[in-house]
Amino acid sequence: MPPGCLSIRLGRTKTTTADDHEHVLLIGRPVSALKRWLEAGISPVSGASIRAKLAGLDPALFSAQGLRSGHLTEAANRGISLPEAMQQSLHKSVTQAASYYSNPERKNGRAARLLSQ
Repeated sequence: MPPGCLSIRLGRTKTTTADDHEHVLLIGRPVSALKRWLEAGISPVSGASIRAKLAGLDPALFSAQGLRSGHLTEAANRGISLPEAMQQSLHKSVTQAASYYSNPERKNGRAARLLSQ
């Protein structure tokens, strides 16, 4: 694995058991943020609480599911393919994951521009 890259085993999630070996990759700034978080001894450690705390927000107001869906929405906004985004979000249902892609695709899609031509 390249420097500045971490693989994090998730354990039990909404769609997996503790025996599953699902993991996500962190690259770049999230790796540095996680290291600072761990060095500071702040808990609980979750993706939602880390991102909220580093942004100066109340971690109690954020959930892992919110970050997961937000990740897919941002991936859609940046033009990342659904299958690639699902590798990181670990969504098993294409239907569920695709629901986060509908608004950005509509906003950026050619079909929306048909009426303006």
